[in-house]
Amino acid sequence: MEHKYVKSIFLGYILIIFTGAIILSLPICHIGELKFIDALFTAASATCVTGLIVTSTSENFTFLGEFVILTLIQIGGIGYMSLVIIFFLFIKENLNIDEKRAMKQSLELPTLHVGGFLKKILLFVLLIELIGAIILTNQFLDKFEFLDALWFGIFHSISAFNNAGFSLFTDSLMSYQSDTISILTIGFLVILGGLGYFVLIEIYENKKFSKRFTIHTRIMLYGTIILIFSGMVLFLSIEWNNPKTFGELPFYEKILNAFFLSVNFRTSGFNSIDIGALKDSSLFFSTLFMMTGAGQGSTAGGMKITTVAILIITVFFILKGSNQEPNIFKRTIEQKIINKALVIIIFSSFLVLFATLVLVETQNLPFIKILFEVVSAFGTVGVSTGNGDILSFSEQFDSFGKSIIIVLMIAGRLGVFAFGLILVGKAKTTHFKYPVGRIII
Repeated sequence: MEHKYVKSIFLGYILIIFTGAIILSLPICHIGELKFIDALFTAASATCVTGLIVTSTSENFTFLGEFVILTLIQIGGIGYMSLVIIFFLFIKENLNIDEKRAMKQSLELPTLHVGGFLKKILLFVLLIELIGAIILTNQFLDKFEFLDALWFGIFHSISAFNNAGFSLFTDSLMSYQSDTISILTIGFLVILGGLGYFVLIEIYENKKFSKRFTIHTRIMLYGTIILIFSGMVLFLSIEWNNPKTFGELPFYEKILNAFFLSVNFRTSGFNSIDIGALKDSSLFFSTLFMMTGAGQGSTAGGMKITTVAILIITVFFILKGSNQEPNIFKRTIEQKIINKALVIIIFSSFLVLFATLVLVETQNLPFIKILFEVVSAFGTVGVSTGNGDILSFSEQFDSFGKSIIIVLMIAGRLGVFAFGLILVGKAKTTHFKYPVGRIII
């Protein structure tokens, strides 16, 4: 049954991406020549809330084109299944069981009580994006006329909360690297979007009783804090004296931009410094953060914090020879959850390494930059070492290379487990067990 819903969601994303690409290809949506592969890449990047670009969003698209991209970002962030269910809720009071199951699969919800949950999601999304847009519009008024500032504020707020990383500024946010309010606003929008709808709603409903938080929410909160601060420390230690990144910045701005870099390396594609100027060691370690990603049911991709946390906890219990099953916060972790986490991490690693190998052999470009781009696409992160100008490194790929990146973005947005299910299909039900075999490891 699950396979049917995963297949429907996958086909839905494919349909939206191709529809978006066709619309973006219309003369009223772009300026100058736009190859269909580039329109398809842009539509996939927006729908999968990634942020990699092979054509300038502000320079090569009209206002209508920018609006189409923003619409795709919102659809991809909330999930198109959510919008379908919202439509159903407007025309009828109750959902049937198939609609509830499809919704549960799409948003990775813990229960089938999706109607009320979805209304809360919609309210949270609109409220958070509205607050972000107001703050950013006010900041952009210093450099732009009101209507331009308003559009930039709305666009960047929606792009940030949905962890898309699309920007209407050709240098992303490098010209705002000293603007504390803009950097922190976008940074916290990215964090909120990456926590996941389930976590946001649970925090709101139990804000006075943190002990009521589920294990999932606790892992997400602790994991997010640890990853952000460990990323800050790592990148500051490596880049502190690099004149092309943090070296020329005052102490406070080094901290501010290290925070922003750490946040965006896991989930979103904004940058306030030149990513291409980072040392190779920073690029390598950043792939670990991008692979980890953010939370289940969030606007971000990657293997997810909870998946990595479960496996780390399991490894710890096995290595110390504990006679207890792996547990956290006085709760046992089920074996089937551990198995699923193991599958996600192994399949993710294989997919990234295979895609990197194919691109290294076909594109004749530097290995570390290809690896970085592949992981950024799979994690739906969107940061890139660049093409030497304002576009992503993917701009240097041929049509085949761009197609590989598109597939990786779809896999990251759909989810590793779901994408794997699409590839290998559903196993037939069997009613027997083989005898246990002895294997030495």
